[in-house]
Amino acid sequence: QVQLVESGGGLVQAGGSLRLSCAASGSVNSFNAMGWYRQAEGKQRELVATTTRTSTNYADSVKGRFTISRDNTKNTVSLQMNSLRSEDTAVYYCYADRWNYWRYEYWGQGTQVTVSS
Repeated sequence: QVQLVESGGGLVQAGGSLRLSCAASGSVNSFNAMGWYRQAEGKQRELVATTTRTSTNYADSVKGRFTISRDNTKNTVSLQMNSLRSEDTAVYYCYADRWNYWRYEYWGQGTQVTVSS
């Protein structure tokens, strides 16, 4: 019933910028963590950036280049990506979780980001 939908992916030249957005819908009041993961072809899915009520973290490879932001009232999360590199090419997935007795995880369908050099 909960659905995450990403937008903003595309093709960009190295050094350029993109902004990814994710909108959540469904019968959930709020999430604990929201963030972004990515998976390059032939590689494992990896964390890019996540944020909770009290903390934010980034992969070392994107620190200083990417910025995550969140609107808790609308359950949306965005990722501003600057100074893009070829190695940033991947499918980017929106992520959210919540807790009661157990953890519930939600994933978007993914949006392709391709950085040309």
